[in-house]
Amino acid sequence: MFGGLRGNRTKRVQRTSPLAAVQTPPDAGVLSCRVLDPVDEPVTNAEFTVTDTLGRTVVSGGVDPYGSFVTAVPAGEYRVAVSAEGFMPYRAVAQVAENSLASLGDVTLQVARPPELPAPGDWEIEPTHSSIAFTARHIGLARIHGRFNSFAGAVRIADPMERSALHIVIDAATIDTGVRMRDDHLRSADFLDVLSFPTLEFYGDRFAYRGGARWAVTGALSLHGVTRTVTLDTEYLGLGNGMEGEVRAACRATTELHRDDFTVSWQTMLARGIAVVGPSIRVDLDVQIVPKG
Repeated sequence: MFGGLRGNRTKRVQRTSPLAAVQTPPDAGVLSCRVLDPVDEPVTNAEFTVTDTLGRTVVSGGVDPYGSFVTAVPAGEYRVAVSAEGFMPYRAVAQVAENSLASLGDVTLQVARPPELPAPGDWEIEPTHSSIAFTARHIGLARIHGRFNSFAGAVRIADPMERSALHIVIDAATIDTGVRMRDDHLRSADFLDVLSFPTLEFYGDRFAYRGGARWAVTGALSLHGVTRTVTLDTEYLGLGNGMEGEVRAACRATTELHRDDFTVSWQTMLARGIAVVGPSIRVDLDVQIVPKG
C-alpha cells in the first residue's frame, strides 16, 4: 500500500495530447510513472511490469536513474506493477488512450517491514530441506547443473545479527551432475581431487544488512587446498514451523566462484585450447536451519 492507494484500485491518470516529444504509432499511447521513496528520493532499483487484461506481459524493465519509466503501448487498459527490494509492491490500473499520455504521476513506495530474525543461539542446517547446487558452462555452450548430496552446517545467531557466524562443510565426493563418468572426472585430481581435499568449507563471520530481506555474508571458502574470501548474496525468507511444530528459519544465497582462484583446472585440455568448464561457477544455496538440540 502506498501513494494513498489501497489494494488494486484504478488510479486516476492525467492525459495530455498530442505528445510532441514522443513518437508513437497511430493506435498507441504512452504510459509513465515516477517512483519515489517516503522522503521523495528516486527509487533507482525499481522494476515495472505492464500486463494486459488477460494477464499477459506487454512490457517490463527498470526505471531510469531518476526513478522514472516511460513506455509506448497500444491503446487499452493495463495493470501496472512496480517493485523494488526493501519496499512494498505497488499495483494500479491505467487506461491508455490513442496519442495520449496516461501518467500515474509520482508513486511513493512504502518501506517493507523486514521478516522477523531467528532468536539468538546455536542453529544447525536441516539437510533434508536444504540444498547446495551449482551451475557451470560446458565448452562455453550448454549449462551443466549439479549439486552436493552431503553437507552439514551450523549458524550462531548473535544479537546484533551482524555479529553472527556461519560454518558449512561439504563432502566433495558427493558431487552429482547426473552423469557418472563426468562426476568421476570431477572427483579426480584434474578437478576437485577429493582424495587430497575431501571437503569444501565456508566460514562466514561478517553479516551485513543490505535492506529489506537482503544480507551479505562474507567469509573464507577453502576449496582444493586454497582459501579465498567469498561473499554470499543472501535473501532471508523468515521464520516458519515444521511438521512437528518446531521453529525453523530459511534463506537463499548465491555467489560466483572463479576456478582459477582455487587452482581448479583441467590442465591437459586447457593446454589444447579447449575450455571444458567455464571460468566461473554459480553456486546456489537454499537452506533451512533449526535450533540445535
